[in-house]
Amino acid sequence: MGNSCAWVGTEKIYQKYHDTEWGVPVFDSRALWEKLILDGFQAGLSWITILKKREAFQQAFAGFDPNIIATWGEPEVQTLLATAGIIRHRGKIEATISNARVWQVIEQEQGFDTYLW
Repeated sequence: MGNSCAWVGTEKIYQKYHDTEWGVPVFDSRALWEKLILDGFQAGLSWITILKKREAFQQAFAGFDPNIIATWGEPEVQTLLATAGIIRHRGKIEATISNARVWQVIEQEQGFDTYLW
């Protein structure tokens, strides 16, 4: 691995994240949406906890597709609350669904390219 920051430590998953993602600009709408979801679930937890659960999140949240997530309601919330491998916090799950609907509006009204610098 490359020259890592002190916070990386010896965890391979953290080293890989540091060397391939951390501090790297992202210009893909889907990748930014994934980061928004994961950052929301990380609140109050360590980032390594989220990295270790990332694959389960990807499966549970339809490959991070905001157009699918925006259609979800209480049945999907209940399913997610029972899904092992993710952070099962009702508020964070409901916020993700709500945010998916807002994400759609922003992309429809503004277009993703509006937010690129």
